[in-house]
Amino acid sequence: MPNIKPISDLRNYNSVLKDVSASSPVFLTKNGRGKFVLLDIDEYEKMTASLKLLSELADGEHTGKEKGWLSIDHLEKSLEVKV
Repeated sequence: MPNIKPISDLRNYNSVLKDVSASSPVFLTKNGRGKFVLLDIDEYEKMTASLKLLSELADGEHTGKEKGWLSIDHLEKSLEVKV
């Protein structure tokens, strides 16, 4: 169940921060609508790394479709891999 609190609870920010954990972000609302999210720093780093990886994979797929895919033989030769 998501942990949702009004932004006014930040007046006592220690109680809000103790509710933030790796698997449980705290969602802050303003006027009844979602406004901010408090995340554990490890979760934030995992999320940004995942987004970067997905972006790189999408770029590679786009390049492959645009310029053509490499054969496995060509790849092994360019990487000097001996199989």
